[in-house]
Amino acid sequence: MDWFDSWGLTLAVFVPAVGMVLVLMVPKAEETAQKVVALVTTLVTTAVGVGLLARFDYDRTSALQFEVNKSWIEVIDSRYHVAIDGISLPLILLTMVVTALCVVYSWDHFPEPHNPRAFLALMLLLEVGMIGTFVAQDLILFFIFFEVVLLPMFFMIGVWGGPNREYASIKFFLFTLFGSALMLLGFLALYFKLGTFDIPELAALGGGDLVRSTQNLIFAGLFLGFAIKVPMFPFHTWLPDAHTEAPTVGSVLLAAILLKLGTYGFVRIALPVLPEAAKDWAPWIGLLAVIGIIYGALCCLAQRDMKRLIAFSSVAHMGFVMLGIATLTDFGINAAVFGMVAHGLITGMLFFVAGSVQERYETREIGRLGGLLTQAPYLGWILGFCAMASLGLPGLAGFWGEFPAILSAYEPGGGLSEATFRTFMVFAAIGTVLAAGYLLWMYQRVAFGAPKAEFADAHIHDVHVPEWIAWSPLLLLIVALGVYPHLLFRVTDGAVVQIVDGMSKVLGS
Repeated sequence: MDWFDSWGLTLAVFVPAVGMVLVLMVPKAEETAQKVVALVTTLVTTAVGVGLLARFDYDRTSALQFEVNKSWIEVIDSRYHVAIDGISLPLILLTMVVTALCVVYSWDHFPEPHNPRAFLALMLLLEVGMIGTFVAQDLILFFIFFEVVLLPMFFMIGVWGGPNREYASIKFFLFTLFGSALMLLGFLALYFKLGTFDIPELAALGGGDLVRSTQNLIFAGLFLGFAIKVPMFPFHTWLPDAHTEAPTVGSVLLAAILLKLGTYGFVRIALPVLPEAAKDWAPWIGLLAVIGIIYGALCCLAQRDMKRLIAFSSVAHMGFVMLGIATLTDFGINAAVFGMVAHGLITGMLFFVAGSVQERYETREIGRLGGLLTQAPYLGWILGFCAMASLGLPGLAGFWGEFPAILSAYEPGGGLSEATFRTFMVFAAIGTVLAAGYLLWMYQRVAFGAPKAEFADAHIHDVHVPEWIAWSPLLLLIVALGVYPHLLFRVTDGAVVQIVDGMSKVLGS
């Protein structure tokens, strides 16, 4: 299996690209064949991921494994350098599993206009970009994969979205493209100042001989690129529109994976490469994170559309992830990576359920819904389970993303002000109370009571077979990670500790 160590990551990235070409080659009338090819492609990709999981050395989670480092674009000194460590591995597997389940869910849920071939091809292209971003160890390679996801999501929203799809898709495109342009300037500045695009080399240099002001300027470009993708307050305004108008599968992929590209960029690039600037920026990142937590929660309380409420909840939940990152501690960054995975599972499930509710009732307006537990009890119970997981109920995955992130702010690293971060901790804790408020309010309105008069006599289908198949793995993972968080923490801890230790050497703390 030595060939797998050399080719495993390349297969993981490019098998979906091969599948996309095959899907496009299937005649337009052969819908079943298109679905089968897409499903087989995602399952083969997931099988490669399982192979990576099985052969990963858990005693060396901080080391780069399955590494390939080949000459690529010599004229700009960029290399095809891919590898994974304990931070990348869970995010890659999350991407593979969620994409495969999205194909299963789509089996009888294709949005209008009805064009499964194009829709599935875009989904597979998205998978190429998402996995590629998590394995890239070269800044140019990272940037290319980071940008690959832009066009498929733009078309998913713009072609298959809701009534305001053109506005939402263009807003999404412009926001993220603006951030990416500044991020690319930051990457080029690092190359011209430090002489390499290689991420491990840059991390080992820890800023090299860059003066503090230059580090801060470069960090500003990286910050904008990653913060818009997260999205952090006040760069979040594209997200509710994109989620509200996107088809169900588009919302799931956007929430579960795409938002994590931004937070992953902070952990993989911004913090270890520019540690002194990270220390200077950390209080401001923490402040924006906490504002996002409170602001997102308050916006949720004002929503009348299920998907828009879940979208604003993402702003709040990603605030906890960014607060953990801003503490510059191994405890906080571990919590942040766990929060990325937990948010992907839980919010992905919430968007799945919201899409199924819309399909059955032809509305997402909370005021028009009610009695879901009466008309479709399994769907109602699943919505309740996901709401409890999202509000951070102990024993479910959401708890381990939020509670340790809040706790890590009690004792921040890098010589940061304890008083400042303990203030952030108090406000973040208030955010969890507000989360319970808006999620329980939404659940009570949608699931309890008698159905409204307009739907009282309607026959509402309960959970379909493709929905059971698509949702069961996510529900089981939410429970498994909630009951035994060490499953994930033991994988991420070594790599996170290495990043924090490298920063501490530079910062002298």
